[in-house]
Amino acid sequence: MGRIFSGMQPTSQLHLGNYLGALRNWVALQDAHECIFCAVDLHAITVPQDPAALRRNTREVTAAYIAAGIDPGRCVLFAQSGVTGHSELSWILSCHTPLGWLNRMTQFKEKAGKHRDNAGLGLYAYPVLMAADILLYKATHVPVGEDQKQHLELARDVAGAFNRAYSVECFPLPEPLILGEATRVMSLRDGTKKMSKSDSSDYSRINLTDDADTIALKIRKAKTDPEPLPDGLEDLASRPEADNLVTIFAALAGETRAETLARFAGGQFSVLKNELVELAVARVAPITAEMNRLMADPGEIDRILRRGAERAGAIAIPHLAEVHDIIGILRP
Repeated sequence: MGRIFSGMQPTSQLHLGNYLGALRNWVALQDAHECIFCAVDLHAITVPQDPAALRRNTREVTAAYIAAGIDPGRCVLFAQSGVTGHSELSWILSCHTPLGWLNRMTQFKEKAGKHRDNAGLGLYAYPVLMAADILLYKATHVPVGEDQKQHLELARDVAGAFNRAYSVECFPLPEPLILGEATRVMSLRDGTKKMSKSDSSDYSRINLTDDADTIALKIRKAKTDPEPLPDGLEDLASRPEADNLVTIFAALAGETRAETLARFAGGQFSVLKNELVELAVARVAPITAEMNRLMADPGEIDRILRRGAERAGAIAIPHLAEVHDIIGILRP
């Protein structure tokens, strides 16, 4: 049994890509691993946030975790800021992270864009905080999407650099877990772009809070191409919108992309879309209903997060004390 750590930023609404690419897989991991799941609110403030919105979004992402099937009785579920060790270990690890390693991180370049000189240090140092999140709990495995693999590789590099600097085996080198058919769900409006909370078009994604009518409308308006669906996976490579809808259907149905394609090969997109509407509504509606129930009692969500932070701290505090001893920091 390994120890799993993962988290999502509490920034606006979670969507189907978050569920298929991460949440659903986290639920399955509960049975065979010790799992620690986090709402990474410290990562969220690397860009400006409205304080009231951040508090609501932190509760909403927690509600989504639980509604998707994460059990706070079996897993440790908490908000990142509830354990101060994340920030402290991030500083310690930053002192062992060469600037050259951070300069290679592609996500900073993408998010900062042309205004790189005006970007906050937090956005630049984000990967070190991510490394601290993982290493604070000595996690052995991290479920990640393709776009986060580079950051996990940095976490491994930082762990190795720390261990070598003090000739210790303090931190394990965490391994990536990339799971399922839908590790990268794409936009419903552009099959070459990842489904994203930040996309300006709400029609690009299915939010976990969307009702049945909204889900149906978004799927029926999803971009397609004029050709019938092919009968071979290799033919999907040049048809990103077709590939995306097939991938989403396969993930929701619990089958392979090849099995889904065999089901709809040669047919029109309208047939696939009609069945996808029924399937998506059946999967998302119970999550939406449970999220709404939980969000109606924010006090209960806060209690769950407090209990989770206590459990997370019980794991983190001894590990941080070990780091203090290794590097020579006096403890009171």
